[in-house]
Amino acid sequence: MSSRTRIARVVPTPVRRALWNGEEARPRTPIRLVLAIAVFLAIAIGASIAVGALSLPTPEGTAALVVAGAGSLAVTAVGCTVAARVVDRRPLADYGLRIDRGWWIDCGFGLALGAALQAAIFLAGWAAGWYVPRETLVSRSGEPVLLAFAGVLAFFLAVGIYEELLVRGWLLTNLAEGFRVVGDRFAAALATVLSAGVFGVLHATNPNATALSTAIIGLAGVFLALGYLLTGELAIPIGVHVTWNLVQGAGFGFGVSGVSLPVTAIETRVVGPTVLTGGRFGPEGGLLGLGGVLLGCAAIAWWVRRRTGGIRLHPAVTDPDLRKADSELLGAETGGDGKRTAE
Repeated sequence: MSSRTRIARVVPTPVRRALWNGEEARPRTPIRLVLAIAVFLAIAIGASIAVGALSLPTPEGTAALVVAGAGSLAVTAVGCTVAARVVDRRPLADYGLRIDRGWWIDCGFGLALGAALQAAIFLAGWAAGWYVPRETLVSRSGEPVLLAFAGVLAFFLAVGIYEELLVRGWLLTNLAEGFRVVGDRFAAALATVLSAGVFGVLHATNPNATALSTAIIGLAGVFLALGYLLTGELAIPIGVHVTWNLVQGAGFGFGVSGVSLPVTAIETRVVGPTVLTGGRFGPEGGLLGLGGVLLGCAAIAWWVRRRTGGIRLHPAVTDPDLRKADSELLGAETGGDGKRTAE
């Protein structure tokens, strides 16, 4: 019997039981969340200090977007890797990144869906007279159009990956596991609502944000979570997130959560009511954006049913894939049946 197994079989104190899940050999959910946040902050602060020490020139225009996106992606990727291995005691792939052929097929669907939804929003607003197309291939920053498009594409690729990895892959997964005591479905629902609320609040301080835009962004968080809940993978959410933002801003010239991009294929003047169009915030701040979110939920449900033959919560969302060493310890603790208790 290993020393770890002997320790694990000792009856834990009340404090230890409150902080440590002996059956999974890792901290309980609230402690994991706090520790992971500390990891993210430490990495972000360290990266900021390192960049400051290099005294690099401040990028401008599209370059600033690329640097911001790449930096955020790097911090999130490193933070999630450390959190997965050290805090959650799991492989990084357990955050919805078990990438295989099926993963790429679902991602392709997500990319197509995000673009199609934004096109539908534009066409609906145009038909109603709320959107007025003007110029085409406009570089607002004065940079070459193709160069600006490449920079914006790189930025939204980074945003789509790091926001989904952080909010859905890491946060929603940990919350769902923590709420398992109330049952997997209810746990996933609670985790989805809470993580979507965080997603909305994170956009509440964006330029031109309103109470309505924050609520719709929160509902968009549910929409993005749906693909993860039904497949256990981030393929659909990442795909949708990338092209939803890209086509919205660089395709039709709308604000992207309040942010105006340096380049657009179509310069669109928004003349309709803000409550419907979202105004300067972009479609996500109005009822047209809400319609796109609801239509997107229906499309994801259709796709998953077509691919799998049914619609059900994927077990990977609530059942952690613990590292091999901890799985062996778990078997020793439970007599080899592998049953876990809820946190």
